[in-house]
Amino acid sequence: MKLQFKLALYNALTKLAIILFTGALILFSLERITFHHIGLRLLQKKAELISHLSSKEISQILIQEKSFIDYNILPEEYIDIEPLKTLYNNEKEVTFTTELRTIDKKTETYRILKSGFNYTGRGYSLEIGETINGIDELKSTIKGFTLLMLLIALSLTLLIDLIFTRYLLRPFYQIIDRKLVKVNDPMNFDYEKVSTSTQDFKMLDDSISSLMIKITNLFTLEKQFIANVSHELLTPISIISSRLENILQQEGLSEENENKIFASLKSLDRLKSIIKSLLLISQIENNQFNKNARVNIADMVKEINEEFEDRLEDKKVTIINQVKNSFIMPANLSLMYTLLYNVINNAIKYNHKHGTITISDTLKEDTYILEITDTGIGIDQKEIEKAFNRFEKLDTGEKESYGLGLAIVKSITAFHNIKVQIASKKNMGTTFKLIFEGQA
Repeated sequence: MKLQFKLALYNALTKLAIILFTGALILFSLERITFHHIGLRLLQKKAELISHLSSKEISQILIQEKSFIDYNILPEEYIDIEPLKTLYNNEKEVTFTTELRTIDKKTETYRILKSGFNYTGRGYSLEIGETINGIDELKSTIKGFTLLMLLIALSLTLLIDLIFTRYLLRPFYQIIDRKLVKVNDPMNFDYEKVSTSTQDFKMLDDSISSLMIKITNLFTLEKQFIANVSHELLTPISIISSRLENILQQEGLSEENENKIFASLKSLDRLKSIIKSLLLISQIENNQFNKNARVNIADMVKEINEEFEDRLEDKKVTIINQVKNSFIMPANLSLMYTLLYNVINNAIKYNHKHGTITISDTLKEDTYILEITDTGIGIDQKEIEKAFNRFEKLDTGEKESYGLGLAIVKSITAFHNIKVQIASKKNMGTTFKLIFEGQA
C-alpha cells in the first residue's frame, strides 16, 4: 500500500474514532440532559399544583377524598392524586422513575415524579408524568443524523486527505520516479533538484544526488578498468600463445616438451576464455551495449540449431523444434544469440546419449514464453538457487566448465528485462523458461 493511502487511512480511522466517541457521548448526554429538564418541569408543575390546591375543582375532589386525574388531549402528561389513610410523612421527598402507564387505553413510557402532600388534615400521594416517547424519537433521529454525518465526514475526510497527501508527497514520488526507478545508467542521471518546500525531501534529494555522484565515479573507473584489462591481459596472452606456437614448429622438440607446450596453450586458451566471459558480463552490467536490433526468436533458434548439427550428431542428441510463434523484440543481436546459444549448448552438454531437447513456445497477449527442455542429468534442487553465480560449478561431472555460462545468461536476461526460471530434477532433465513480458 502506498504511503499516501496509509496516511489517508490512518487519518480516516482516527477521525472515525473521534466521531464515534463524540456521537456516543452526545447520545448518552442527551438522555441525561433531557431527563434533567423533564424533572425540572415536573417539579415546577408540582409547585403549581400545590399552589392551586385551594381552587374550586381540586378542592372539592380532595374534600370528597376522591382521586384526581388530569391529562391533556394527547396524553403526553398526566397528574394523579390519590388520598392516603394517613398524613404524608415528608412533603419535600421527591423521586423520579421511568415506567409504563396506561392513559386513556394507551400505554406509553413516562418519566414520573412521585411525591405527596397533606391538605386539610389528610395525606395524598402525587404522581406527575410526562411521556418520553418524543425523546426516543429524537434519539432515533439523532442516531440517523449522526450516522449520515459520519458517512459524509468519512467520505470528505478520505477525499481531502488523499488530495492533501498526494500534494504533500508529490515531490517524494517525483524523487522515486526520476532518481530511482528510471535510473538505468548512472552517466545519464538527472541531478536537477525536485521543487519542494519540505526539508526532509530536500535532504533525500541531495543524498541521492550525492550517492549517484560517487556511483558515477566508480562506474567510470570500472569502465576504464575493463578497457585496461582487455588490453593489458588479453594482449600478453595472445603474444605468449603465438610464441608457444612458434616453438612447436621448431624441429628437435622432445615429445615431453611438446606435451608441456600443448598443456600451456590449453591453459592460456582457458584463461583467455574466462577473461572474455568476465569482460562480457561486466560490459553487459554496465550497459555498454545497445538494443537497436529487431530479433526474431524463432529464426534465431533455428539458426542456432543448424550450427549445432555436427555436435548433435556426435552426441546422438535430437532437437525437437516446436517453436510456432513469430515473436520479434528490440534487443542486442549478439547478446540474444549468446543467450540462446548458451542455454541450448548446456542442454546438449549435460544431456544423455540418445537424449532429446524440446524447444517450445507460447504467446498470450503481451507475454511470450520460450521453454528449452532436455532429458539430461538435471540439477539438484539445492543447486538451482546458486546456478547463476559466477564460477559456480554444479555437480555435473563436466571438467571443462568454467562456471560462467549461466552467469552470462543471467546478465543478458537482466539487460533485456527477461525473466528466467529453472525447473529440474536430478537425472530427469532440466527446463529453462525464458519469459518475455510486454516486449513485442
